[in-house]
Amino acid sequence: MIEIRNLTKRYGDFTAVDDISLTVSPGEIYGFLGPNGAGKTTTIRILAGLSLPTSGVVRIGGIDLASDGTRIKSMLGYVPDRPYLYEKLTGRELLEFVVNLYGREWRDCEARANELLRYFDIDKWTNARIENYSHGMKQKLVIVAALVHDPSVLVIDEPMVGLDALAQKLVKVLLRRLASEQKTIFLTTHTMSVAEVVCDRIGILNRGRIIATGTTSELKSNRALEDVFLELTYGND
Repeated sequence: MIEIRNLTKRYGDFTAVDDISLTVSPGEIYGFLGPNGAGKTTTIRILAGLSLPTSGVVRIGGIDLASDGTRIKSMLGYVPDRPYLYEKLTGRELLEFVVNLYGREWRDCEARANELLRYFDIDKWTNARIENYSHGMKQKLVIVAALVHDPSVLVIDEPMVGLDALAQKLVKVLLRRLASEQKTIFLTTHTMSVAEVVCDRIGILNRGRIIATGTTSELKSNRALEDVFLELTYGND
């Protein structure tokens, strides 16, 4: 469902993403791990259609991002690492706005929206202005907004920011449920426990290049994933 071939992104003389290639199949959760500045968010923004690559090919659902980005966005759900919300809107108004952006009718998405709001226990706040939400509630609303139109591909940059232990558990369960529905999920996280529990495969990025890839068990090799990650990205010291 997601195919990246020889993707490179440069900003002047700086190479943020350096000739990476990977594929993610329907029903698979791919964890994209790396230290700060490794190129994870740059890759995510390209997948979401918010940034153009310097070179390389990105296909989602067989569609070339460069030739039909609008069509790709219609099948995509995106959770950014620093979401911007129109805080003078209510939660419901924001969701209606997002649904309209995707060219969908609210009546066709309302039941799914209400189900997700109840799942995250923020349904009682639907008619409250977002400026009155806690940070965790805003993050939950962002996740609901990414899923309200029932996308086939989900691109997530740090989903657990601001979430308490229960909400993190809910997100993990939800992601596995979506994978069982054959959704394709590409996510970044700094939380190794999330990657271990949720991801089917993991790619480790460092200085713009993929330096290791495999299933959690293949990468761990009887060690903690955190130790493997630190050794690969920071060295034996």
